[in-house]
Amino acid sequence: MTNRRRFLGQAAACAAATLLPAALRADPYAPLSAARMGKPVRVRGRVVAAGRGVPRVAVSDGVAVVDTAADGSYELVTAVDRERIQISLPAGYRIPTNRTGTARLWQPVEPDSRGEALAKFEIEPLERPAEEHTLLLLADVQTEDPDEMRWYHEQTVPDVLETLRSLGGREAFGVACGDIMFDHLELYPEYERSVARMGLPFFQVVGNHDLDLEASVDEASARTFMRHFGPRYYSFDRGAVHYVVLDDVFWHGGGYLGYLEGDQLRWLEADLARVEAGRSVIVAMHIPARGSQYLRRGSTKPEIGVAVTNRERLYRLLEPYKAHVLVGHMHESEHGFEHGLHEHVSGAVCGAFWSGPICADGTPSGYSVYDLRGEQVSWRYKATGQPFSYQMRAYPRGADPAAPDEIVVNVWDWDPAWSVVWYEDGERRGALERRVARDPLSVELHEGPELPPRRKWVEPYPTGHLFYARASREARRITIEATDRFGRVHTAEAPTV
Repeated sequence: MTNRRRFLGQAAACAAATLLPAALRADPYAPLSAARMGKPVRVRGRVVAAGRGVPRVAVSDGVAVVDTAADGSYELVTAVDRERIQISLPAGYRIPTNRTGTARLWQPVEPDSRGEALAKFEIEPLERPAEEHTLLLLADVQTEDPDEMRWYHEQTVPDVLETLRSLGGREAFGVACGDIMFDHLELYPEYERSVARMGLPFFQVVGNHDLDLEASVDEASARTFMRHFGPRYYSFDRGAVHYVVLDDVFWHGGGYLGYLEGDQLRWLEADLARVEAGRSVIVAMHIPARGSQYLRRGSTKPEIGVAVTNRERLYRLLEPYKAHVLVGHMHESEHGFEHGLHEHVSGAVCGAFWSGPICADGTPSGYSVYDLRGEQVSWRYKATGQPFSYQMRAYPRGADPAAPDEIVVNVWDWDPAWSVVWYEDGERRGALERRVARDPLSVELHEGPELPPRRKWVEPYPTGHLFYARASREARRITIEATDRFGRVHTAEAPTV
């Protein structure tokens, strides 16, 4: 997200508020209305693996969902404006890819003169189960020009390759969590080249900077994205986990808002109906369902461009599951808990829009790494160019002018299950106090009309993962110890000068 894009959303907000679909204000428990369809097209095909049909695979046109029969065959009546048929890849099969390495779970629909089409899917069994696997979530790569694309290739791609080497051959895939580009969609081939270099399948999420801005309606705004990557929303299984990718960026011709349109919700309802209650479901989308930045900025409700306006619908559909929602958009880190789900707002690959080494909340430029063992989900944030042990930044006493006698620590992946304590010269002094404030390095690099030189509109964000302690002036060594929810212990030293 940028100030320029935020302005677009705000400028259109008053007019749009009176024109938004009624579902934005509707009861989330009410049934969804039926989709409108154009001229019908009958699609037939099979899903096969090693020459044999695969039963019970979900096949969809983006609204209707049908299951393959015992011999892998299916039949689906779609509409002429539905250009692709997609499958929900079952567990135990290799992720099909385009030649660039981006995932391909779809086939084009090319009806004949009788309004009939064929679409066959061939999938390949894995050599061993993927009950244990790793997801690398790259949010907001957001390259605008060749220089930024070069930095991405020189900094992020080698870092990802090093992370993959550390996995020791473990099954892995990536998700680019929206804003892959910074409006310049002609650079998509360079992103695809990076996927080929990294050598693992990548799924793509639509971001607000990935749109064809000349489009007058939402349906047309993702044309370029879909030409490269296929459908805007889809699902797949890996091991015991069901994954869903959603498009929550709704373009209305003059700007965008966070919104899940009716066809997508109908599809999601049908998709999740095939998932046993209680299972782990991981949803990737770009704009947070809610987030809390608006509260930290002193507002009573989020702007329509930084939260999903009809999120109650999403909450309703995810209620039966152990749900994690992975998002980007905000260029900051935070964990939110609402309606039984866990929302992960990931720091950005580009940091503060390729203006320096950190996001505006002090989170280092980087990406999130999720490890799955059965249905157990754990995660770590990986700062670009730093080891996994780099999980916080400690500042000396007085780094925050509002707290001249206190040290400050930024623990960017913090959530309420963490413990953050401090020691003076080896003696434990207790827990630090968490406050909402601005990261001192972000203030130094970003505050003021001339900073940062590359993106003068970037300003420091108030964040909820800063910790304070009144340290003794006589202390020779101040150590901070942060224990995350998985029992991993991270340490840092606060400068004493």
